[in-house]
Amino acid sequence: MENNFKASILLAEDDENLGVLLLEYLRVKGYETDLFADGESAFKGFQARSYDICILDVMMPKKDGFTLAKEMRHVNNIIPIIFLTAKSQKEDIAEGFNSGADDYMTKPFSIEELLLRVEAVLRRTKGGTDQSQDEFDIGIYRFNSTKQILVRGNIEQKLTAKESELLKFLCFNRNAILDRNFALRTIWNDDSYFNARSMDVYITKLRKYMKDDPSIQIINVRGKGFKLIAD
Repeated sequence: MENNFKASILLAEDDENLGVLLLEYLRVKGYETDLFADGESAFKGFQARSYDICILDVMMPKKDGFTLAKEMRHVNNIIPIIFLTAKSQKEDIAEGFNSGADDYMTKPFSIEELLLRVEAVLRRTKGGTDQSQDEFDIGIYRFNSTKQILVRGNIEQKLTAKESELLKFLCFNRNAILDRNFALRTIWNDDSYFNARSMDVYITKLRKYMKDDPSIQIINVRGKGFKLIAD
């Protein structure tokens, strides 16, 4: 186990074998992790100490993951949450995001992929960027995510809600990869082929809006996502 922990994780999983497997794997990877076998004990643990991210099974005794997430949000409305579930129906996924999920994984899943998802969420939320920030300097442009405008001098480009959300995520992950599936599930609530094509169109539009500054690039990282390169 590494001596210096990267972050602290609350893991709530009622499947003992899977829970112990995830616990040991995350600890070996340098994450200080506490395992809880039901939603009620997980919430008590959440109240007892501070965590950087929560991984919650949906179907748990005493308190399900959706209810647990909502209660956690009343205590800490910015704590990142990843759901684990055997369900794959779209309504369950939608309920997960409505309960405050930052990401969603359907069982069975790759333990390595879970680690990548954890790292992607932590990069966005713990990367030293104030998540309440709504103004960003991007080369010669000034972006206001609340007003949904991109400004260059006296010229204002009005952005749609999704263009603004996507650009904000790119800014939070500046010079790092914005995970494609994470962006789709967070902004579109669904990583379907249709929504993926829609996001590609929005990326093209953002490139066009900022084409007057050649130092700005939004590049495709094959199989992973997008990267905003800007000073």
